Amino acid sequence: MSQETFEFQTIESSSNEILYKDKGSKFFGYAFPIYNENDVNDTIGPLKEKHKTAGHFCYAYRLGADGDIYKVSDDGEPNNSAGMPILGQLQAKNITNTLVVIVRYFGGTKLGVGGLISAYRTAAKHSLDECKITTRHIKEKILVRFSYSELRHVMRIVKKFSLTILEQHQELECWLKILVKKRDLELVKSTFKSHHKIKLEIFND
Repeated sequence: MSQETFEFQTIESSSNEILYKDKGSKFFGYAFPIYNENDVNDTIGPLKEKHKTAGHFCYAYRLGADGDIYKVSDDGEPNNSAGMPILGQLQAKNITNTLVVIVRYFGGTKLGVGGLISAYRTAAKHSLDECKITTRHIKEKILVRFSYSELRHVMRIVKKFSLTILEQHQELECWLKILVKKRDLELVKSTFKSHHKIKLEIFND
């Protein structure tokens, strides 16, 4: 049985543009934090506007806490000569929710498959080296229902676990939508449930 995942590593912000050269070819590298697959096209589109005469826009990305959602693109380069070396650098640094794009301008001299693998791997590494890697906690959303008389107890628990309140409603019947670190979820639930008038449910918007 695989160990449950409570946190993951990703990049804090987009990288600066890097330039790697090999035998006249230029490889411009970029790394971006992403949150879903729709972000990929939205990110690559502006790069194609910026580099209108480039020959290849090769990329790889990983998504999900375990990085098990991924895709590579060689964009016309020989199979597995671009996208896979880029993905390898994401895996080597153990980061996810990240897209790396390498833009190539052909310099007139063919690099061969081995040369391309090395160039794309190096450009991807330099792009990620530009980024600060940060740890993110996986969080669950909980709906807490309670009477106004329980408000003091609820807010004490919120403060104790440094919970994030997303929405709240406070009248005779109250509710809170809160974010809980997955690591703390069972402890938070049991603490709330120790007050029998407090009702909990996990939800997704």
